[in-house]
Amino acid sequence: MYDFGDSAGMTPLLPMYTLGHNYIPEKIHAGGLRYHGAGVLVSQLLKDGLIEAKAKMQRECFESGVLFARTEGILPAPESTYAIAGALDEARKADLEGVSKTILFNLSGHGHFDISAYEKYFENNLPDHELTTAEVEDAISKINLPA
Repeated sequence: MYDFGDSAGMTPLLPMYTLGHNYIPEKIHAGGLRYHGAGVLVSQLLKDGLIEAKAKMQRECFESGVLFARTEGILPAPESTYAIAGALDEARKADLEGVSKTILFNLSGHGHFDISAYEKYFENNLPDHELTTAEVEDAISKINLPA
């Protein structure tokens, strides 16, 4: 549907998959992913069937980020750990299928400003959060856009 790109409702209405610009996401440690919808380009790619959306839990993603840091020497930003986890899934799948693939992902930043989130991960104090169907339906029911 069309929704505002910001929580204040100041942008033009944009076509996107959304939970509504008034929706406030849980405080996961990948702050850049705390957005009420999928970006316009990502939404269009998804709508056209060119990409597939997959949900990831933050503990799995931080585990992937730690593996990446240990093998590549780069501490990824929490947002990037989600892409790394997805890339690792695809690499493991290709390995099991015995096929060679080129897997591209975006490393968008370093995690030096997010050391406290990594500390929480290592302390086993980084909870996962998954929206229930009821929470999704409730958020969508509250979307109120101008006619």
